[in-house]
Amino acid sequence: MNKNELIAQVAEKSALTKAQAGQAVDAVFDVITDTLKSGDEVRIVGFGNFVVTQRAAGEGRNPQTGATIKIPASKQPKFRAGKGLKDSVNS
Repeated sequence: MNKNELIAQVAEKSALTKAQAGQAVDAVFDVITDTLKSGDEVRIVGFGNFVVTQRAAGEGRNPQTGATIKIPASKQPKFRAGKGLKDSVNS
């Protein structure tokens, strides 16, 4: 499912127009993104958690030249599925 299909499904299930559903979906994504940028978690009970984890700096190799390169530390957004979502997928 892509974003347009998601918007169409939200519009169908919520009796909104596609334009309104698109704004709602974009607003949800913006709120999640802004919350993660500020360093907080987004917890949706029964669905899952969006969190940011810290990835340490390290060294890697360029596969073409074999030269060692430095990989900088970074923050990685992650999603952890909640019990309700896991149960729904597995039933």
